[in-house]
Amino acid sequence: MKNQHRGWIWIGLGIALLLAIFLSPFASSAPDGLEKVAETKGFAEKGDGWRLWLYAPLRDYGISWIKNEEVSTALSGLIGTLGVFLIALGISKLLKKKGNGEKKSEG
Repeated sequence: MKNQHRGWIWIGLGIALLLAIFLSPFASSAPDGLEKVAETKGFAEKGDGWRLWLYAPLRDYGISWIKNEEVSTALSGLIGTLGVFLIALGISKLLKKKGNGEKKSEG
């Protein structure tokens, strides 16, 4: 990654984190499209039987042990945004390493 682009990446991350922290508490509590269709068609309760969701770290866009819903949602947004950024950063490092290895073996 060129040094000139690193500044933009950090600025973008900063903006994403600010949006996640300050706008996520204002998200609608109404069900999203998929949830709404499941409720309308009558199969929403079938997903409740799948126990794996009980162990999701940020289930229902919140942190269970934080009682203040706005703070819980904001922290959930912060953690989620950082998590996605770190996963993307890791993938980019792996791809860069793999790309450098192929170039060396060709030349």
